[in-house]
Amino acid sequence: MLRPIIEIDEEKCNGCGKCILDCAEGALAIVDGKARLISDVYCDGLGACLNCPQGALTLTMREAAPFDEAAALAAKEKREAAGGKACAPGGSCPGSAARTLKPLSPLGGAQVAPAHSPEAGTVIAHLPSWPVKLALAPSSASFLRGARLLLTADCAALSLPDLHAHWLIGHIPLLACPKLESHDLIRERLENILREGAPAAITVLRMSVPCCGALARLTEQAIATMGSKVPLKIYTVELP
Repeated sequence: MLRPIIEIDEEKCNGCGKCILDCAEGALAIVDGKARLISDVYCDGLGACLNCPQGALTLTMREAAPFDEAAALAAKEKREAAGGKACAPGGSCPGSAARTLKPLSPLGGAQVAPAHSPEAGTVIAHLPSWPVKLALAPSSASFLRGARLLLTADCAALSLPDLHAHWLIGHIPLLACPKLESHDLIRERLENILREGAPAAITVLRMSVPCCGALARLTEQAIATMGSKVPLKIYTVELP
């Protein structure tokens, strides 16, 4: 049948996830850093998701299967039970929505969970912003504007016992893995951040293993492509 249905401009979409939060039917998911329509039958065509910061979503008239509210809500409930609100296989959750948290203070003034808690339970994050994954952080996030970025390989962050006490103070952390993630996506994300956020400085933390060197190279390429003069420091974490 001919009916209105959502259309997504992938060139404009930056994967911020706002449309997922706005879609009560759970018709959308973030897959490979872009919003995707999971199924035509899940989209009611009413356009609650159109308030996209990038203007990437529009309604178009085309042939599509009829909207099936029962199927949409059942699929949404199943995804939520499997991994969280509005999550989809291969995609990400609205929990990746950008949030500015509290600026970090030196570790002596912070409340830190003990290394071995006697009981399992909820602990409080000690972060200046969210999300921390480069692939999830929207380049339009306010916390990126004029920030001193700490771009760290996943393994490098985990290997440093003084990460919070030294490296994160005054920085906005972003994590990426050049071994497991698309180099094109990493470079594109960095270029968008340089364009929209105009960071004050970038520090790269990489491991000494060869595959991790791509993180520094991709950052240098993004800076060169954008013609940016942002100061760049690169640190290599050596394995013992």
